[in-house]
Amino acid sequence: METRPLGTSNIQITPIIMGTWQAGKRGWTGIQDEDTIKAIRTAFEAGITTVDTAEIYGDGHSEQIVAQALSDVRDQVVYATKVFPNHLKYNQVIEACERSLKNLQTDYIDLYQIHWPSGSFNSEIVPIEETMRALNKLKEQGKIWAIGVSNFSRDQLAEAAQYGRIESLQPPYSLFWRQIEKDIVPYCLENNISILAYSSLAQGLLTGKFGPAHQFSEGDNRSSNKLFADKENYTRVQTALDKLRPIAERNHCTLAQLSLAWLIAQPQTHAIVGARHDEQSQQNAQAAAIQLSDHDLDEIDSIGRIVTDPLDDNLMMWNF
Repeated sequence: METRPLGTSNIQITPIIMGTWQAGKRGWTGIQDEDTIKAIRTAFEAGITTVDTAEIYGDGHSEQIVAQALSDVRDQVVYATKVFPNHLKYNQVIEACERSLKNLQTDYIDLYQIHWPSGSFNSEIVPIEETMRALNKLKEQGKIWAIGVSNFSRDQLAEAAQYGRIESLQPPYSLFWRQIEKDIVPYCLENNISILAYSSLAQGLLTGKFGPAHQFSEGDNRSSNKLFADKENYTRVQTALDKLRPIAERNHCTLAQLSLAWLIAQPQTHAIVGARHDEQSQQNAQAAAIQLSDHDLDEIDSIGRIVTDPLDDNLMMWNF
């Protein structure tokens, strides 16, 4: 699989990135460690050499699972992890990084990201200057190689960039969730900041496997997703999926692969996508080889707007 530069750094990342929220188990149902390890390893073998995780995913369990899957090929993969907003004071950032290094069984983290802005989830407000000072120190020490942020607005991103080089932004972004295109994408393009899109399949909606009457199991975070929970949104989703199916057939791919191919065709955009099983990892990797025509890209774009145009500008995907 081709690789692309991470921002202005020397780090090369794949257009498809293995997401491991589900590896932490919390907020998901039916997840087995053995299956997850196999899925991560299969993704690597299929060419996906970049993996994204976070300390909050199962309180480090996801990071530990990543290590179990990839430690023997550490020099061939890029690790991206995140510090949660309850750990954004200077000493807390340093300590959180040490925990992540231990969980990942590595002596460096390629990309270390602020998971959510300070104050999120009722966390204590910490000046971004303090957090960035800790991140810059870790970078000087070689414990992290690049700094990124996640779920930041344009203004928050610009403020963080005053105190150090930000190489990436990780926002919710997919064919069905496109709020960042208004002002965040232009800022990233202007400043050569890579976009690492999470929920790139709208938490599975873009696979087409959830029918009109689907109900999630208790404890599944997707039951709070606005695209699922709001009946009008969900009806528009089904309409759009029906229109996308002929385009997928024309390109000899699945709906998920079509959606990923559209996303990574957007400027400076990479798609983070999870997998429960090894077969899903293989299918995700194959999306990187799909070459959509300009006509296909325009048609897919138009269909996606059936879902996105009625949405408000709130970046948050869930009614938490």
